Amino acid sequence: MAANDIKIAPSILSADFSRLGDEVRAIDAAGCDYVHIDVMDGHFVPNLTFGPPVIKCIRPVTEKVFDVHLMIDPAQPYLRDYAEAGADIITVHAEADPHLDRSLQFIRSLGKKAGISLNPSTPEQVLEFVIDKVDLILVMSVNPGFGGQSFITSQIDKVRRIRAMIGERPIDLEVDGGISEKNIKAVVSAGANAFVAGNAIFSHGDYKSAIDALRAAAG
Repeated sequence: MAANDIKIAPSILSADFSRLGDEVRAIDAAGCDYVHIDVMDGHFVPNLTFGPPVIKCIRPVTEKVFDVHLMIDPAQPYLRDYAEAGADIITVHAEADPHLDRSLQFIRSLGKKAGISLNPSTPEQVLEFVIDKVDLILVMSVNPGFGGQSFITSQIDKVRRIRAMIGERPIDLEVDGGISEKNIKAVVSAGANAFVAGNAIFSHGDYKSAIDALRAAAG
């Protein structure tokens, strides 16, 4: 996979919340492809982050894709709110939504791209009957809820199997959790093309250098 096919999505969960708009501008200028926004409810995952009002506030500061990852249960009642706040991609969790088909159709009806996320213990078979209704599949390579966790290597095989399921469909295969220069190449080789990175970018003094390093390591 060519370096320009790789999409880097810095997770603003690791940003400085006291200057969030400036942080989003900084990763935009540094060359990110997506802005990854982790929405947590303290119920589906053990943490609370932000909701539609915060997303709406930062929407004007960049034209980059807002990749909104809903770690909330239920998600369906709030899909329109996130779409109206400025999300471009809305990803729901298979484990939190018993009506995936309905949610995916609704997200697309709002004019947004639809994503499904799978926790580390969730098998890829849940995608079988909805894969033609998704634009992004997000494989969690850590247990969701906190930043800074270590990459779970078993997810590389899952990525490989999902890539085979995708075939020629125009679906982004994204991986989130513990991504670094040390492991990104292995995940690219398994078939992923989009990568969420939090600490690997925001703990670095130079965001452009950090993003460029991930791209170089991926290639």
